[in-house]
Amino acid sequence: MNNSLIKVLLIDDDEDDYILTCYWFGEFQVAGCELEWVDNYEAGRNAIAQQKHDIYLVDYQLGLHNGLELLHEAVNNGCTVPIILLTGQGDREIDLEAMKAGAVDYLEKSQLTAPLLERSIRYAIERKQTEKKIREQAALLDVATDAIFVRDLDDQILFWNKAAESLYGWKQEEAIAQKSRNLWHEKNLWQLQESVNILMKNGYWVGELTQRTKFDKEIIVESRWTLLNEFDHKAQSILVVNTDITQKKLLEAQFLRAQRLESIGTLASGIAHDLNNVLAPILMTAQLLEAQVNDERSRRLLPILITNAKRGANLVKQVLSFTRGLEGERTLLQLKHLVIEIKQIIKETFPKSIEVFTYISQNLWTVSGDATQLHQVLMNLCVNARDAMPNGGTLKISVENFLIDDHYAQMHLDAQEGSYIVITVTDTGIGIKTQTLERIFDPFFTTKEPGQGTGLGLSTVLGIIKSHGGFINVHSEEGRGSQFKVYLPAQETKEIIEEQEQELLSGNGELILVVDDEAAIRDVTKTSLESHNYKAITASDGIEAIALYAEHRHEISLVLTDMLMPSMDGLTTIRTLQKINPDVKIIAVSGLAANDKVNTAYDIGIKAFLCKPYTANQLLQTISAVKKNGN
Repeated sequence: MNNSLIKVLLIDDDEDDYILTCYWFGEFQVAGCELEWVDNYEAGRNAIAQQKHDIYLVDYQLGLHNGLELLHEAVNNGCTVPIILLTGQGDREIDLEAMKAGAVDYLEKSQLTAPLLERSIRYAIERKQTEKKIREQAALLDVATDAIFVRDLDDQILFWNKAAESLYGWKQEEAIAQKSRNLWHEKNLWQLQESVNILMKNGYWVGELTQRTKFDKEIIVESRWTLLNEFDHKAQSILVVNTDITQKKLLEAQFLRAQRLESIGTLASGIAHDLNNVLAPILMTAQLLEAQVNDERSRRLLPILITNAKRGANLVKQVLSFTRGLEGERTLLQLKHLVIEIKQIIKETFPKSIEVFTYISQNLWTVSGDATQLHQVLMNLCVNARDAMPNGGTLKISVENFLIDDHYAQMHLDAQEGSYIVITVTDTGIGIKTQTLERIFDPFFTTKEPGQGTGLGLSTVLGIIKSHGGFINVHSEEGRGSQFKVYLPAQETKEIIEEQEQELLSGNGELILVVDDEAAIRDVTKTSLESHNYKAITASDGIEAIALYAEHRHEISLVLTDMLMPSMDGLTTIRTLQKINPDVKIIAVSGLAANDKVNTAYDIGIKAFLCKPYTANQLLQTISAVKKNGN
């Protein structure tokens, strides 16, 4: 207790109760307290509004009104001074309602004594001091980048910091008093129970959890739990610190997938060698017998044997192509000739219900490669696109120059800085299921009917591309089509590099709002902009973007927004921004936005469109063009 007197105000319309309370304060020396008294509701309300006291003792019976009403009114008006409600004997429901409304304690008059009154006042003062410390600590915790929250042993959330709001999407007022299992769904409930057991035994627990945000986005967190002996007067609580490691785990998954494919390739290479040793004598013997046997039955069976032995040999050849690319003759190639040839084959052999479009960039760089193998890559991708459009559709093939910088390389495990040629094959077919997408490059994996595919097509494509020093990216949506991007190292020249460097246009300190639900893309885009004399602020979804733009609209010169986001998509975000400022400059961004969405975005006034992933040069060029057109 402080040395200064604690000012206590009694609000009670019964003078006898006041005299008794005075007697306790004086005769029994309720330590360090000074008592004042008002005898009606109105006087009590005015006194509380002035907030000149340290504690309010409020009787439930106050004439036409009651103390519970006064309590509600005081709390709603922002009163932070502790209030203790005095009730009659057995008024349990009133007591509970008072605690829910914000009273720090309740005392039954029939049981009231001087020591009990003193303990209650001390408890109220200590609680006020504790809550002040908690608020101070909470202010510090809100600066933290990790999601920090406290929950009791019944899983009810007691504290929720700003980073938790950002990670999970639940605002503090939505999360407090909720059970964490209602805010997200852990995948492994048995792991949670085991974690609690370890926590109660050791006082702490560390592990990884898979959860879902308010917007149904799956995230992976590194979670650290610490058992607290007391928090907000709870006997035991759990302090939880969660770090978002979703991007880290995705990169690890890419790395492990690459290792898995390498292991499969090593195994397949050894099997292919043995299979060749088995198939070679079978094929040769069958061909020899074909020239020697005369009976009709044998002459009918031998061609079957020879055909299937050749088929097996071709499968082995594809396996070897997957594992080490089947080193062929490398020459300088101009890929536009390959695309023209493939387009001609498609027009002659594919169903007429499939429309084919090609785009070949001017001044296309050259690649060092095996023409036959690259022909196989492109043909394989086009055949897969055809099979994905049984009822017809559109097939697009494009070839462009592409300069990969550090910005792009950070978003792709297999990418390195340098000049590339990118071949893009896009279809409007049935798309690939998410669970299937992870396995499409595995040897012998196929979704086709038995006898219609070997499962080696895409694994062969991957092997050839890797043997050429390149990599491949895939984006697909069920019912929306697929897009395969093949990146091949180009033959660089000093003139090309210098030209690209000269085109890197810096800003003049303009503020740009970057909106994307992927944290890695937000961070690397912000870094690139700031490295070229722009300022940047970021938003993780459309709702946050609207709030930031409303706050900084006079400073923000341009908005860069993703089209596919949870909660509020790109189109809705764009329309809302335009309601705030009809002249807002917006660049739309997407990995594979449907044509109708892109067209709609242009129709409502976006200034440009960027396809993910984009290089820093592409980003700066687009921003520069929008700035010029807007002047």
